[in-house]
Amino acid sequence: MPKKIQIHKISTLTGIALVVANMIGTGVFTSLGFQLKDLQNPTIILILWVLGGLIALSGAFSYAEIGTHIQRSGGEYAFLTKLFHPLVGYLSGWISITVGFAAPIALSAMAFVAYFPYFNLNPKWTSIILIAIITLIHTKNLALSSKFQNISTLFKIGIIVILIFIGIWLEPSFDNTGFLSSSDYSNLISPAFAVALIYVSYSYSGWNAAAYITEEFKNPKKALPIALIGGTLIVTVLYALLQYVFLKHVPIPELKDQLNVGTIALNKMIGDDYGRLFGLAISLLLVSGISAMVWVGSRVTSSIAKDHRFWNYFKAKKNNIPQSALWLQFGISALLILTGTFEQILIYCGILLTISSMATVTGVFKLRYQQKKEQTDRFRSPLFPLFQLIFILLSLWMIIYAFINSPFEVVVGFGNILIGFITYWWSNKLKFNHLKLK
Repeated sequence: MPKKIQIHKISTLTGIALVVANMIGTGVFTSLGFQLKDLQNPTIILILWVLGGLIALSGAFSYAEIGTHIQRSGGEYAFLTKLFHPLVGYLSGWISITVGFAAPIALSAMAFVAYFPYFNLNPKWTSIILIAIITLIHTKNLALSSKFQNISTLFKIGIIVILIFIGIWLEPSFDNTGFLSSSDYSNLISPAFAVALIYVSYSYSGWNAAAYITEEFKNPKKALPIALIGGTLIVTVLYALLQYVFLKHVPIPELKDQLNVGTIALNKMIGDDYGRLFGLAISLLLVSGISAMVWVGSRVTSSIAKDHRFWNYFKAKKNNIPQSALWLQFGISALLILTGTFEQILIYCGILLTISSMATVTGVFKLRYQQKKEQTDRFRSPLFPLFQLIFILLSLWMIIYAFINSPFEVVVGFGNILIGFITYWWSNKLKFNHLKLK
């Protein structure tokens, strides 16, 4: 009698680590410089980051409710397919495959090279080699992935907490008296604030990470809400404090348009030598985020492959690990690194992710309508529909102003969705031909 294979399941702690690792990545250490191009008020910047946390938390509540009812891996793809229509689910999955994970992976790898302080590394090829090594680790087994993720995330949080404590404890090297005392809040309703919110929303992307691996939890009904909401709250606090430290110690003109704002702040706080050591630490902690996204992103492709013949090759096979999907994701990330600039990828990615997650949050209304007469013990989003309306209205605001300020990236984004529609049609044609042959 053949021996039954024991499939490893992950704990709630690993789920929280996965959410935290997905969220804390490139954006928090790089996007501040872009925000300061048009917003010069530190108070406005901190409000921006708190608001980004509120949007992410609103999304986490919504995904937790949907995910505990539709207990299937795949995130938006699985949710929207079930709630609305296979085409809607497929297009969200297409966004996840092409940019949702591959683009943040590419950005994090590029940021790793920007922060690495000791060697003059080739930015593009070093980034590609790094992603290849991490992808190889995740092709082995789920137990190894879990251990690697937990250890790297613990290291990441430790470094950030130390950095925050140093920044709060030390006095700035320049006169920043009253840097949070400005009473001019007119920028809160400006187009620049809306565009900056796209950068911040990208920095918070990953709050939904646990929803992509629902089937890999030991107890999804309990673990998924804790992972999504708990991970998002932890990151919101860390993000707001980290931006406070950056703004406290560095004059705004020195941060504007800069990619490695963390290194600049650290050099101001503790000197160049120690700053380089922390620069090395920041580059290494970005590895945790890359690892989390490599792990989770491939599960979307694998989930789609179960339903669509176009993606059949990318199903999980050996040891329940989607090896082909992992290498496809690596290929897309490498292509983005070779062809795009950091800022273009960031805006393009942020817009598409906002559209996909906004459609999913809308699904809570459909779910509540379907179950209005049912009694359920599964998670329900509090204060319904407050958090859903916050998420949807602010998302629409960002998309509209992004189109006004960055029309090229928006047009490219919608072009990507059109290509996704073509592949959906192709997949259905393959399915139809297969049925005819039978």
